[in-house]
Order: sequence, then C-alpha cells, then structure tokens
Amino acid sequence: MEGTIQKWGNSNAIRLPKTILSTANLKENDKVQIIMRQDEIVIRKAQKTHKTWAERFEGYTGTYEAGEFDMSAVGEERFWENE
Repeated sequence: MEGTIQKWGNSNAIRLPKTILSTANLKENDKVQIIMRQDEIVIRKAQKTHKTWAERFEGYTGTYEAGEFDMSAVGEERFWENE
C-alpha cells in the first residue's frame, strides 16, 4: 500500500487507511511511538505510562504507620498566617 506525504500546517503528514489502523488496533487520538530505523519509520502504539495504585504498590511488603511531623519554620517562612 502506498501513501503520500502532504503538508499539514507547518509539518508534514501521511494519512493512514482505516484498515491499517484497525489491523494495528489503533484509533483516532491514540498515542503512538514513532521510531526511526535507518531508512524506515516505524509507528506503533505507545506503551501505557500511567500506573494504577494497585500497580504502583504491587510487590510492596513493607508496613505503613501514620505519624506526626514537625512543620515549624526553620527560617523566616510563613505558613498560612493572617496578617
């Protein structure tokens, strides 16, 4: 399948046919990675970067205890004072 690179604003663009997008499991507004390899341009679906809370704490075996900490000024800081 062939395409044409065309001007789009200050950039260039190529239109991807719907059949290619659906085969690659891509849709409008999906994030993609664009990789340059010698004389090829590879476009692939971007990996998920956001982790859920469960994913962030997966494998965590420590314990947590809530505690107090000192918020007093060490210099001339002012915290929520009414003047």
